[in-house]
Amino acid sequence: MQPSLTLGAESLELRWPDGTAGTFPFIWLRDTDPAGFHPQTGERAFDLTSVPLDIAPQAAEVEGDALLLTWPDQEAPSRFDLNWIKANRPGRPRPDPADVAPVAWRGDLGGAGVPHRDADAILTDDAALTDWLDVTKRYGLSIVDGLADDPEAGMAVARRVGHLRETNFGLTFEVVSKPDPNNLAYTSDALPLHTDLTNQELPPGYQFLHCIANGAQGGGSTFCDGVAVAEDLRAHDRQAFEVLSAVTVPFRFHDAETDIRSRKTVITLDTRGDVSEICFNAHLADILDLEPDQMTAFYRAYRRFMEMTRDPAYRIALRLSAGQMVVFDNRRVLHGREAFDPSTGYRHLRGCYVDRGEWDSRLRVLRRAAE
Repeated sequence: MQPSLTLGAESLELRWPDGTAGTFPFIWLRDTDPAGFHPQTGERAFDLTSVPLDIAPQAAEVEGDALLLTWPDQEAPSRFDLNWIKANRPGRPRPDPADVAPVAWRGDLGGAGVPHRDADAILTDDAALTDWLDVTKRYGLSIVDGLADDPEAGMAVARRVGHLRETNFGLTFEVVSKPDPNNLAYTSDALPLHTDLTNQELPPGYQFLHCIANGAQGGGSTFCDGVAVAEDLRAHDRQAFEVLSAVTVPFRFHDAETDIRSRKTVITLDTRGDVSEICFNAHLADILDLEPDQMTAFYRAYRRFMEMTRDPAYRIALRLSAGQMVVFDNRRVLHGREAFDPSTGYRHLRGCYVDRGEWDSRLRVLRRAAE
């Protein structure tokens, strides 16, 4: 059934028989006129500066399955599909197929609880790819099994998602112990839990680490869900949480050829107030330049967060085998490594990054195609 229409001074109201109601400002309706979008690209072609902010329609009516509005600046009326305008009424975010609620996990997940998916299925079946994208985003972490004995096999899975993110370490990177390293990852030392490239203007999203060989003693991979840590911190130490979500930390990476710096909060919140990102890397933190009267509160909060990441209550450990690949959200899940002895065997992981935007785009397109 058709909705009822009520005109106001600056907006109109539509009320549907099922009780749904929406208020539609006139300027929003003029700016959102379907005729104002390019028919091929879908991009907005309408120029907002071409009409006054207090524009109002000369006539408005519901006719059939459409809302028709006649404007003073155009001859043909705007036609809004009623189902479309109901779904996109102001004050209600557009539904997003990539909006996957995170499952916060702690140490009791264990290595056995990490979701596993099959590489061949991901590479050949869109339904399997969709499922893997969803579960990996939900947990922030998954393991892909059965990769071919080929150093490019992990990159092939990553490219099923989208374009690889190039950094100052290259399009791909080799995690091996080597002489004269410019990063702790290229040593055999233990790596405390951290997120990568916090010094970048935008740290990479999802990280792919394909295990090519893991014959050395030690070298287990460790992980921690930053969302769980941050939410527990909010529940039990609100002051520390607020400091880490408000005070920016300087981060820096520099070697002979690069000097990349950025400032970020350890905890980032989205518009709903939910934890959306973690940016934590004690090795890349630059000299702290806060005002002296901020130092005590910051260091207390920062140390508390660091202690929580090292608490077995939040940490899981697993050992990757050749042919496995761990994939995780680098802006949510902290990762680390136990020390290993390179004299006892060869350890080689090959990595790359795919940004969060690429991940979400692929998920939206796959779900749209499946409708």
